[in-house]
Amino acid sequence: MRLRGGSADAVAADDVERILAELGLDEKLRLLSGDLPVRDVFRMGRRYNALPYEAAAAPRLGVGGIRFADGPRGVVLGRSTAFPVAMARGATFDPELEERIGDALGVEARAQGANLFAGVCVNLLRHPAWGRAQETYGEDPHLLGEMGAALVRGSQRHVMACVKHFACNSIENARFWVDVRIDEADLRDVYLPHFRRCVDAGVAAVMSAYNKVNGAWCGHSRHLLTDVLRREWGFTGFVMSDFVLGVRGPDAVAAGMDLEMPSRIRFRGLGRALARGRIAAADIDAAVRRLVGTQRAFAARGEPERYRRDAVASPAHRALAREAAERSIVLLTNAPPVGDGRALLPFDLASVRRIAVVGRLAALPNTGDHGSSRVRPPEVATPLAGLLAAAPARGAVVVDAASDDAARGAAAARAADVAVVVVGCTFRDEGEYLSCLGGGDRTALRLRPAHERLIEAVAAANPRTVVVLMGGAAIVTEAWRGAVPSMLMAWYPGMEGGHALAALLLGDATPSGRLPCTWPRSAAQLPPFARRARIARYDSLHGYRLMQAERRAPAFWFGHGLSYTRFTYGAPRLEGDALVLTITNAGERAGAEVVQLYVDLALGTDPRPLGTLRDFRRVPLAASESRELRFALEPAWRRVHVGPSADPAGWRTIAR
Repeated sequence: MRLRGGSADAVAADDVERILAELGLDEKLRLLSGDLPVRDVFRMGRRYNALPYEAAAAPRLGVGGIRFADGPRGVVLGRSTAFPVAMARGATFDPELEERIGDALGVEARAQGANLFAGVCVNLLRHPAWGRAQETYGEDPHLLGEMGAALVRGSQRHVMACVKHFACNSIENARFWVDVRIDEADLRDVYLPHFRRCVDAGVAAVMSAYNKVNGAWCGHSRHLLTDVLRREWGFTGFVMSDFVLGVRGPDAVAAGMDLEMPSRIRFRGLGRALARGRIAAADIDAAVRRLVGTQRAFAARGEPERYRRDAVASPAHRALAREAAERSIVLLTNAPPVGDGRALLPFDLASVRRIAVVGRLAALPNTGDHGSSRVRPPEVATPLAGLLAAAPARGAVVVDAASDDAARGAAAARAADVAVVVVGCTFRDEGEYLSCLGGGDRTALRLRPAHERLIEAVAAANPRTVVVLMGGAAIVTEAWRGAVPSMLMAWYPGMEGGHALAALLLGDATPSGRLPCTWPRSAAQLPPFARRARIARYDSLHGYRLMQAERRAPAFWFGHGLSYTRFTYGAPRLEGDALVLTITNAGERAGAEVVQLYVDLALGTDPRPLGTLRDFRRVPLAASESRELRFALEPAWRRVHVGPSADPAGWRTIAR
């Protein structure tokens, strides 16, 4: 929320000052903490966010309070729509779709009594072992900012939105103690721009991270919360803590913290800190002013006629979840099997009559982490269920071999025309680090050994094998990917994911997902990652920029993704301050390409100019259709590249 000039703003400001003047000190102090009783904090693991978490209310003065609902793959309350996880939605490279998802999330939050959606997660993926990679959009600051801003715009038609976790939060197991040491230039060029993009989009709230940055807890960092966020960026909304350990004492208020969530624990000491001069009365008033002012600014927003209980997991929202899943699934490889003349996908239904579906995950409702981002949808379409629903109408029989037993899988594959092996991660492999759930940061980037053995056995039994991967980030596939002609990354695809996958396998839809993170050949290609680090040192290089700088060839570049059709790029040209090029669908079926604009830039402390994403367009094209694209260029951009990924080998370059 950013209040701007005008008479309405003046009236709102006067109203806030009136309320501030009428509040007693005890009331002011109470506004600065969540209302959940402390005894219930330790019960949150049983059913987190079953009801909205309330805070910052002053009923006698007409301040209704904040009612918190978590995210980001859906509203955590009730039986809500489970969309694909944020990393999957990052793979769509489609801010317009993300804005529509935000609209649906805002409606479902309001329909269930919430007025704040805390699911705009834009933490940068520095390393794919990060346990909560699935909650963010990828490794690139520009992609993160554009997708996060879209979610803010969509959801804030109905509710306040909160962007998190500010800042440098990308190790899960050590999140409560790790100190991220980073040069200021690297911080500003790489780890903060996406947060600023969400602030510029008008986000109402910011949630601080648990970790330290350069020796200061994020919830106590005056540099981050006051100097950067408020003074430099002009943020006028409120800052809330991450839950329980997001603040370590009442002096956080002096640094710019407004709200301790979800309970009054450390802020019980606000009165004593005020009496002893550790915080000032002006700090308290500033926090109350922001909390009340933001509520007032959003009080009249919304479309009340849409906030019905039957809007939650409605047919329209389920259709949107399926659309998002179809656009997010990435076709990684697609070659002809040995002895065949055409690529394996989509299945040639003139010759495919028996489809073996192999792997325990094929029949498991696998929508992602079971921590604070968990959504409980009314039902989930698994990969097996999706194929069972779609294949018979196309004249194919699905053979259920949904277990990880290699012998059973090989036997089913041997008796089928094609085999679909579904393997990957679950909430037990990655997710929020809670002792009662498991999860946490990944211990390995390869699949578990049983899954690699399963792939090898099935591929040996039937060369027409497709591997469908599930997970929140990159998976190292070097040990087995040469044995199979086709691979798809399905991520955690949400409640409609099985139907989306079936549509892609059977050719009813064309893959258009693109990788939002670089897939390495091994962990040796990546920056260091220590799950239980006390100190972590970050710099400007990770992901595709690290691959460019070190001249490394990853397994799959950021932005990579194949299609069932073929796109050609015309020669780019300059027209004033714009780059113009024509893209053509040279194939025989409709599809969508993601055209990416990279600029040679030196970021942070690294002096090397490296190709850096600065714009992208998802371009749907009918067969044989062409479209002219225009990219606005900034004066400082001297060498500009366009292409289908971050791989320099595929770029068309123009110098100014």
